Amino acid sequence: MHKFRIFLVIPLMILSMSCVVAQKMLSADVFETSANGNKLKKITDVPSGSETVSVILLPGTKFQTITGFGGSFTEASAYLLNRLSKKNRDLILEAYFGQEGARYSLTRTHISSCDFSLRNYSYAPIKGDIELKHFSIDEDRDDLIPMIRDAMTHSKDGFKIIASPWTAPPWMKDNNDWRGGKLLPEYHDSWALFFSKYLTEYKNEGINIWGLTVENEPLGCGNNWESMIFSPEEMLDFVKNHLGPKLETDGHSVKVLAYDQNRGETLEEWAKVIYKDESSSKHFDGFAIHWYASTFDWFPQSLNYAHNLAPGKHLIQTEACVDSEVPHWQDDKWYWSEEATDWGWDWAPEDQKKLHPKYVPVYRYARDIIGCMNNWVDGWIDWNMVLDRQGGPNWFKNWCVAPVIVDPEKDEVYFTPLYYTMAHFSKFIRPGAVRIGFENPNPSLMLTAAQNPDGSVAVVILNMTSESKNIKLSLGDRTVEVHISAQAIQTIIILS
Repeated sequence: MHKFRIFLVIPLMILSMSCVVAQKMLSADVFETSANGNKLKKITDVPSGSETVSVILLPGTKFQTITGFGGSFTEASAYLLNRLSKKNRDLILEAYFGQEGARYSLTRTHISSCDFSLRNYSYAPIKGDIELKHFSIDEDRDDLIPMIRDAMTHSKDGFKIIASPWTAPPWMKDNNDWRGGKLLPEYHDSWALFFSKYLTEYKNEGINIWGLTVENEPLGCGNNWESMIFSPEEMLDFVKNHLGPKLETDGHSVKVLAYDQNRGETLEEWAKVIYKDESSSKHFDGFAIHWYASTFDWFPQSLNYAHNLAPGKHLIQTEACVDSEVPHWQDDKWYWSEEATDWGWDWAPEDQKKLHPKYVPVYRYARDIIGCMNNWVDGWIDWNMVLDRQGGPNWFKNWCVAPVIVDPEKDEVYFTPLYYTMAHFSKFIRPGAVRIGFENPNPSLMLTAAQNPDGSVAVVILNMTSESKNIKLSLGDRTVEVHISAQAIQTIIILS
């Protein structure tokens, strides 16, 4: 009788112990893109024998709420999609917006023309039309509007759109030119009306604009393409006394973002003015920023400075690309090689050359997004979604690289490693996610983490070394071990 009882107790003890072990194991899905050829590949193996890096996740330490990740609708991209077969057009839009694709959730577009347009144009071309009676968005009906609408049909969750003007119509400016110059005071109300009409006309097309930036790159861009100059004081005055009241009068509920240019000391100078007190900061919902001041420095000091002046407001990266390069076609290796340069490689002043070294394109994207997220940025938007093999079309011939390159003559599509890099964030870190804390003892690994609205935790890890690594992730008393390849970006989804 006693032997029978002992026999029963031992299995129960073993079963109890196994349950304890099971409770300590995290359930996780792991996806990797790497120089060895992985492209969002699901990883299941954890090789033994290598050193393990222990990373602790701290869900109780919370930071900013994520607005989203994505790319930009430009006339160049829309024009190219129209030149492809329907099959390839749908393939690209599904890859960016579909449930099985990158699930872009935050996007940008231009108001009137930009450098990635086929030519200069304005919705208000008639000189002296101060009431904008001839305002028309017909220029966008062939390409841009259909691209946005089609993207909407592919997106189950929808996406936000930020719209930015590169310039007012030349006749409203003191130099009567597409490039440079300032808005004449007598046209402040007309320019505010221009924004209102744009929002209304796009809404009539079934497209709601979530946010506006007052001006793309208000410091100017060397008079190279469409631009218009604002000082921070001038932008504050325009929004406070003209744009803001007009939007309110016309019933537009839209976010208004200041600045929209490079991070660094200038961001701090603008934040001092825009956020100097409640009477000024209340007119803005946050700052828009770009990355062109450096190829590898995300300027954490300036990001934290802007955030600390107005902790409840947005800090959104609205534009980034591998600029001053012609895309490499069907050459994944190049995107993992330290060969790319940017405008500053040739043109930056000597004291700024150090900010513009050669770099690995995949690293530039991944490092910047992780660095931005870890310093209060809540949204990150790439520039053109689609370009051709020349890096255009672009009326100024300002060639750049996009995550997807196409050859419309041959109806061919190339998804570069940059596409998969973007997807590691946009697909898995969803709007409303909250960035959480972590402890990472290994400086050779970069990572960020966020808890999604559904309770899952997304951890993105970048390994820029030539050695693979084992990583043990701990969340409370539970752990999971993963293996990241050399030269790889990995997203780990810890299920709730």
